[in-house]
Amino acid sequence: MPSQPSSALSDIRLGLRANWAQFSLLVFVNAFVGGMVGIERTVLPLLAEADFGIASKTAILSFIFSFGIVKALANLFAGRLSDRIGRKKVLVTGWIIGLPVPVIIIFAPSWEWIIFANGLLGINQGLCWSTTVIMKIDLVGPQQRGLAMGINEAAGYLAVSAAAFGTGYLATTYSLRPQPFIIGIIIALAGLISSIFLVRETQGHAAVEARTHHNGMPPAARLSFAHILLLTSWKDRSLFAISQAGMFNNLNDGMAWGLFPLYFALHGLSIGDIGILSAIYPAVWGIGQLGAGALSDRVGRKPLITLGMIVQAGGIFLFILTSDFWIWALGSTLLGLGTALVYPTLLAAIGDVAHSTWRASAVGVYRLWRDGGYAIGALLAGSLADALGIRWAIGATGGLTLLSGIIVATVMRETLPGRR
Repeated sequence: MPSQPSSALSDIRLGLRANWAQFSLLVFVNAFVGGMVGIERTVLPLLAEADFGIASKTAILSFIFSFGIVKALANLFAGRLSDRIGRKKVLVTGWIIGLPVPVIIIFAPSWEWIIFANGLLGINQGLCWSTTVIMKIDLVGPQQRGLAMGINEAAGYLAVSAAAFGTGYLATTYSLRPQPFIIGIIIALAGLISSIFLVRETQGHAAVEARTHHNGMPPAARLSFAHILLLTSWKDRSLFAISQAGMFNNLNDGMAWGLFPLYFALHGLSIGDIGILSAIYPAVWGIGQLGAGALSDRVGRKPLITLGMIVQAGGIFLFILTSDFWIWALGSTLLGLGTALVYPTLLAAIGDVAHSTWRASAVGVYRLWRDGGYAIGALLAGSLADALGIRWAIGATGGLTLLSGIIVATVMRETLPGRR
């Protein structure tokens, strides 16, 4: 992390209340980031079959595979670059790269162009979402970290839900292209303009925390990036448990994103009903994080992560036990609730363990594994769906999610300060 003049740091205060204006702005910016993903969740799998005539589920889910691989790597570089050159530059770069995505989807003459657009979207999401997470952790300091992450993730996934519902409505009223993706152009422009002209750098806040708060971990001066990668991925048992939970969480999200619309359509649901089911999951996910993040500041991280993975698995299993719309709505609700318990809590736990001088890099490594789950989920779910059917692919994903919860329960230590 670049050194900061002492005079500049003396005026910096940590905490949600002291930084409410900039924190609130970053909440809106992250909502724009979430909206960019939401424009695809209802429409794109249906577009593959209707406009491009693709029958293979593996081929259809290739857009999620490209998104997941690129986003995972972008997360890794976003964290490291944020430590080296600052948060704001990374954020603005991410928006510039994401700006052409909806335009490419509107005019794409072949499915290969959709895959390319999702590679760009992966870079946009990796750079922008990672950076807004890191900046909020910087601003609030060690207190109320779970609450801050809950607000951040709630804004992002409520926007995913709103965009999924909105694009489903536009697709029903007009067509699959171009109307639903015009929303994406507006979102990208709003995110870029606000990031350039309104967002301020937060690296100084991390420097203040490094001087005043310590969690027992060594500072960055003693750790190479390779060491941080190994520590976050495997060597520290709590960070390993966190990283694998994030990976399996997004593995089931990748399956839900790619297969659920096709599964619902196979059972005769209209695009409007598919849009409703596609919106329930991220809506509950978004709203639930507001309470889950704050709750983790009181009861600890481990119980919520364990419970969240088990609840997700239960929600997924409901989809293969029946073909009733309302039971599926309940399954979507449980999947969203379980994810809400997990998502902000995992990020807060990373902030608990990692030293502030290399925290951004640790967040990047964690998000490498977490969003790598999209690619693994797309490949696994698509292959199983082609070989055995969509129902088997959904069931296998639920089983892996349950296994991940068991790993957290048996391996992870509590990370919340005061409860370790």
